[in-house]
Amino acid sequence: MKLVFFCNYLNHHQVLVADELYRLLGSGYAFVATLPRNEKELKGGADYSSRPYCILAAESAESHERALDYARTADVCVFGACSQEYAVCRAVHHPGGLSFECGERWLKRGWLNVLSPVLRTWWLNYYRYYRKANFFKLCSGAFAAKDDNRLGAYRGRHFKWGYFTDVDDDFVVETSVDTYTTEITPLMWCSRFLLLKHPELAVRMAQRLKQYGYRFVLDFYGSGEVERKIHEMVERLGLGAVVRFYGAMPNGQVLQEMRRHKIFLSTSDRYEGWGAVANESMSQGCALVGSDAMGSVPYLIEHRRNGMIFKSGNVDSLTACVRELLDNSSLLDSIRHEAVKAMQTMWSPKVAAHNLLQLIDDLKSGRSCSITEGPCSIA
Repeated sequence: MKLVFFCNYLNHHQVLVADELYRLLGSGYAFVATLPRNEKELKGGADYSSRPYCILAAESAESHERALDYARTADVCVFGACSQEYAVCRAVHHPGGLSFECGERWLKRGWLNVLSPVLRTWWLNYYRYYRKANFFKLCSGAFAAKDDNRLGAYRGRHFKWGYFTDVDDDFVVETSVDTYTTEITPLMWCSRFLLLKHPELAVRMAQRLKQYGYRFVLDFYGSGEVERKIHEMVERLGLGAVVRFYGAMPNGQVLQEMRRHKIFLSTSDRYEGWGAVANESMSQGCALVGSDAMGSVPYLIEHRRNGMIFKSGNVDSLTACVRELLDNSSLLDSIRHEAVKAMQTMWSPKVAAHNLLQLIDDLKSGRSCSITEGPCSIA
């Protein structure tokens, strides 16, 4: 079997699953990077384009033609960001070939998004080409299927997918480093300081926890355009003793810091298509308290079993979830263990690659999807 992924770049969001598929399929796997390498788009990660399975389709006419040939002839194709040219080629020249589109939700801004040229181009291509071909959808976020259905696309052909971060299969919560006393519970927030990430929600929550008399610290990691406003907010509210700022740091160090914290806050709104810090914090033994509007949260979290879900933008809901964890140490410990288990057994790159191959086998054999949960289960 020849399986080919088409996506803009082979960056840290894609490489772990790509490596696993290459391990399983060898020369039967290829990754086509559809755009020229761009330092900005690596988002601080490494350049993985030297992988033996990677084809830089935008950097030579020969590679471009090779990529088009794969689109026409491969047994299975997956089309991610910036791959419309290849998806159309596939649908025109090999409409019966098993194919998947892979992406986040289209309607982050609601129906205003229909004004986007990118969405309109995709919509036109879907109705002209993909709708009539053997195309399915891998949903990189819990709201992608809902948005597609509103747009009349891929009804009954959606499967769960996502972004997959590194998972240590040997990690156990008990071995994580905890430098705090048992009386002071460490909370962590880590992301770029952007409006859509809503760091102010965490600060307002901290204000309430302090008023209620809880013993905790809230540590912020990252930098960005609203960082100064958050510093000022903390100072204005008199929270300097319980809220601390550590700035941006390399990802490896961030993962170690996650192991020092028991609770992780993900406060983004609906503009967060996925939010990979959710995966990372859970795999490092944190109890994730996540916004219900983030693309990853409804897929990764079962409320009060392996995480907590709060209503997006609602400081009362966020505070209530955190208070429940602070008041119930056994629940907190149980969630931390279940979070690690979920990442190791269901949402790791290895499991995602294995499930994709199983789904492909199911569809090519005319069977219903045999995967009941996690990546490639029915969305």
